[in-house]
Amino acid sequence: MKLSAYNPSNTEEIKQLFTKTFSDSEGQSEGLLIGNLAYELMTSTNAHDFYCFVATENEQIIGSIIFSKLSFESEINAFLLSPVAISTSYQGKGIGQKLINFGLNSLKENGVELAFTYGDPSFYSKVGFSLITEKIVKAPLKLTYPEGWLGQSLVSDEIEPITGNSYCVEAFNNPDIW
Repeated sequence: MKLSAYNPSNTEEIKQLFTKTFSDSEGQSEGLLIGNLAYELMTSTNAHDFYCFVATENEQIIGSIIFSKLSFESEINAFLLSPVAISTSYQGKGIGQKLINFGLNSLKENGVELAFTYGDPSFYSKVGFSLITEKIVKAPLKLTYPEGWLGQSLVSDEIEPITGNSYCVEAFNNPDIW
């Protein structure tokens, strides 16, 4: 297995990976929603506000993660990890954890201070994320499951409270995602 930054020529293959993976686990409508989100992130987000990484085996993409800029009223360099997809037949083999750690290390090397995600605490805690409340860091949109708001500092042991609102990239401004 090889971990790397994505190649823009693989945009359609990555979109299909997200669509199929989420369709398999959450149903076709969710698959289309997340596949289209991944596509929008890859095609409409400023290159400085976006990272995408892939896991490949035999030159086929079997996993992908996307980080996009999370902006605050203060000057904090933060990114949001979402979405994450590992091909259904490759799940449960640690590929997602390896890919996320690879991505987090790349962000850290590029001066990113904080990483956030919105998902399953039992999975994301394996890669250093922990529950944060909106009293510490306000989520960019209303959360359906507040217990899924997670973060980690890439520069210290804990996340200091951040006052004010946070804002995600345009592709996330869809309440169906949150």
